[in-house]
Amino acid sequence: MRVGAAALAGGIFGVFGTLCFFLAFATDYWLVASDDCGPTPTTPTVNGTLNQTEAAVTAAPTAFLTLHHEGFFWRCVFQVEPSADAVQATLFTNQPQSKVCVHGYLFPLPVAVGQVPHPIYDATAVFRGFWTLLIILGLACSLAGAFLLLCGVPFFSHKLYRLGGAFLLAAAALFLLVLLLFVLWMETVDVRRYVLQERGESCPEATVSVLYGLSFMVAAAGVPLELIAGLVFMLVGRALLASK
Repeated sequence: MRVGAAALAGGIFGVFGTLCFFLAFATDYWLVASDDCGPTPTTPTVNGTLNQTEAAVTAAPTAFLTLHHEGFFWRCVFQVEPSADAVQATLFTNQPQSKVCVHGYLFPLPVAVGQVPHPIYDATAVFRGFWTLLIILGLACSLAGAFLLLCGVPFFSHKLYRLGGAFLLAAAALFLLVLLLFVLWMETVDVRRYVLQERGESCPEATVSVLYGLSFMVAAAGVPLELIAGLVFMLVGRALLASK
């Protein structure tokens, strides 16, 4: 009975932890930023990349704020009133048609616009591949752990419980590394330059505000949940083995 209750508790933690990981992966609010440099060019995209000639528009100071929100899939910008809250505006405001989104599969580290080498290209972009790989591996481990546990429950297989728990622990460790890489990028790289990109040349005194978004917070909440679930299932597997 105790083993069953522990397995149920571990399953609840594991489900919520995995949902947190998928929600963080699927939403584009890892980074939320605002600046007062000026309007971002709303030019068409070619194969997911802004047209470089048309994008090099001189941005003049404006009474509006340009908001940015970014994640694994998309990098989006649009303009709001200066009094708007950055986090609430990206989520709840009736956003204008002028909102521009480009693909950001390799976020969070900088992606050069146009050909490389480029003036805004950052050498730290080499680490973006690690971030991408870790988040995909973390999701894969979460799914593998959940599948093994579903298979183990009907038969009370201690091997499947322990293996499923190990996958959940691995998923927690991988997402912890994802979070650490993101924090390292936010705190050590010139994020202001990344947010402004070409517009920064015409706005050297622009004020840029950078925040950790809700996707980051959701992923951070999923790590302890997945860690607890993995530990519980490892202990359940050990208890089942001892009872035989």
